[in-house]
Amino acid sequence: METDISGTLYIVSAASGAGKTSLLRALMDRDPRLVISVSHTTRAPRPGEVDGRDYHFVDDAAFSGLVEAGAFLEHARVFDRRYGTTHAAVEADLAAGRDVLVEIDWQGARQIRERLEETVSVFILPPSRAALEARLRGRGQDSEAVIADRMRAAVSEMRHCNEYDYLVWNDDFDTALADLEAIVRARRLRRARQFHDHGDTLGSLTDGAIAGPPV
Repeated sequence: METDISGTLYIVSAASGAGKTSLLRALMDRDPRLVISVSHTTRAPRPGEVDGRDYHFVDDAAFSGLVEAGAFLEHARVFDRRYGTTHAAVEADLAAGRDVLVEIDWQGARQIRERLEETVSVFILPPSRAALEARLRGRGQDSEAVIADRMRAAVSEMRHCNEYDYLVWNDDFDTALADLEAIVRARRLRRARQFHDHGDTLGSLTDGAIAGPPV
C-alpha cells in the first residue's frame, strides 16, 4: 500500500552550462507549489547572484562547522569549492507536503539517495558537446583554461546520467521545460497523493466506501 503523503524531493543535476538553473527558475515561476532548496557554498558569488536566494555563501571555516555539526543532508567538493544541502533546507517543506527541488551534482545525488528512499532524480543534458561549449563561452566570464576544465568536468558529470530516473534534453528550452512539468505532474497523480489532496471528493464519489489508498 502506498502511504507516503509528504512532498517529493526532486534531485536535479546537469553539467555546467546545460541550462539547469534557467529551467528550474522557469519551472518555479509556473508552479507555485514547488520550492527550491538553497544550498551552501564556499565559492564567491557570480554577477547577479544574491546571498540567500541563489546560495548561502559561506567561508570554508563556516562550512566545516556545519559538516561537524551534522547539518548536511549531502555535501561535496566541486572545482575546489564546497557545496552542501542542509537537512533543515528540505525536511520542513517535505513534511508539509511541498515539493522541493535540489540542484546538486552526482556525488550529492548519491548521498541523498542513501538517506532518503522517496526521491525523484532528473539529469538535464545539452544537445551536443559543441552546444555546451558555446554556452560556457557565452557567459564571457571564464578564461580558456577554465572553460577547458569545465568541459572536462562536464563530460565526467554526464557519465553518471545513467544513475538518474529521468533524462531531459535541453535542446529546445520550451520542450525541456514541458518535460520537467510532466515529471512533476505525473508524480502528483500517484494514488497516495491524490487521496491526501482530494480525500473528501473521493469519499463523496464513492459514498465513503474507499477510506484510503487501495492496495
